[in-house]
Amino acid sequence: MTTGAAGNGSRTGLRLPLGLWGLSRAILLLVVFKIVVIPGPDVTFDVSNIYQGWYEVLRTGTYPLDDVTWQYPPAAAFAILAPGLLPFLGYASAFFLLAFLCDALVFGLLLHTGRRSGRSFRGAWFWLAAVPLLGPTAYARYDVMVTAVAVAGLLAAGRSPRVLGALAGFGAVLKVWPVLLLAGSPKGRATLRSWSTAVGAAAAVLAFCVMWMPGALAFLGFQRDRGTEVESLGSMVFHVVRHFGWDGEARMNYGSIEFLGPHVSTVSAAALVLTIAAFGWLLVWRIRARHFGSSTVADAAFVAVLLFTTTSRVLSPQYMLWLVGLAAVCLAYRSSRMRLPAHLVLWATAVTQFEFPVWFSHVTRSDPLGVAVLFTRNGLLVAATVIACRILWRHTVTEPRLAEGARIPAQATQPEREKALSGTR
Repeated sequence: MTTGAAGNGSRTGLRLPLGLWGLSRAILLLVVFKIVVIPGPDVTFDVSNIYQGWYEVLRTGTYPLDDVTWQYPPAAAFAILAPGLLPFLGYASAFFLLAFLCDALVFGLLLHTGRRSGRSFRGAWFWLAAVPLLGPTAYARYDVMVTAVAVAGLLAAGRSPRVLGALAGFGAVLKVWPVLLLAGSPKGRATLRSWSTAVGAAAAVLAFCVMWMPGALAFLGFQRDRGTEVESLGSMVFHVVRHFGWDGEARMNYGSIEFLGPHVSTVSAAALVLTIAAFGWLLVWRIRARHFGSSTVADAAFVAVLLFTTTSRVLSPQYMLWLVGLAAVCLAYRSSRMRLPAHLVLWATAVTQFEFPVWFSHVTRSDPLGVAVLFTRNGLLVAATVIACRILWRHTVTEPRLAEGARIPAQATQPEREKALSGTR
């Protein structure tokens, strides 16, 4: 009787999030199917034209060798070809349905995780709210599929480092950034298992793609030649100097709106240097980290992708899905301290929908409205990155060192540790 009552209570408690998820996703589907129209450019253009064009080329047995907009690792072909699994639908309709199913998978995984000891439903609630805040872009890019792979890998990390490694390796050949899921794997056997499995999985998938079709590595040259996108952190320089006579322009280049003109290459190089410096910090952190708790893998992955995203010369709106997914996994752990940076990412995601598509024309013109919304979004991301780095360092480097100095017993509870540490500062 008690078990049945508990089961009924649990099901009742899930009705609200499930209902809200269904309602919010129905609205997203109405938008991508153009039953409801929002201001700004058509965000589904990439699917119905660019993606479908790649699909037609890939079906012939080759990668898009002559298309500079193909800038993705070879396993991206799986995502582009996936709508072909639903031949009874048009390409765009099938793609949106698959994106919807990947969204549902992430939400289901977070709900399932929230039931376990030491976990929380906060991650599921976060994902529920954040995806619609990004708007139709969430379903009109294949990033939701990549994020589903990353979330599944992180949630499996505690029980199976090999599963984490396999999904991180596959994700790396799908869109590079999931390799950063391995940044916080515990030192020792877990790291050896996850990293070796990741290398093996990535090598196997890459070898398959190379043997499958010609042109698997063509994306490397196209990606190398990209400039500074108008939405990136570095672009903020040109949004300002345009008002002081800078002799350059913002126009379509390599599949996105980029700044072209004097000193753009310098800013792009500076962004690369900043990225290298950021990952230098990440390497130092990993060497000095002393404590790897239940949430450290997720926390470190969140920090690593924040660093990668914020310093990138390309900061497309769909990149927010990566951060949203990883932040949701962090919040699914009661021990994680990433609440503040996660909430800053949530606000940045909400602002992003105004940056693109609603007011994108203002952004490309660098007018006051466009500059204000872009600076707000990027400012929130920079703040989230700095705060998340500080939290990760303090939780895994500083506090464990102080605990060793104070000789705090390993079995001490978190409140006891904090009380003892407060006396050593």
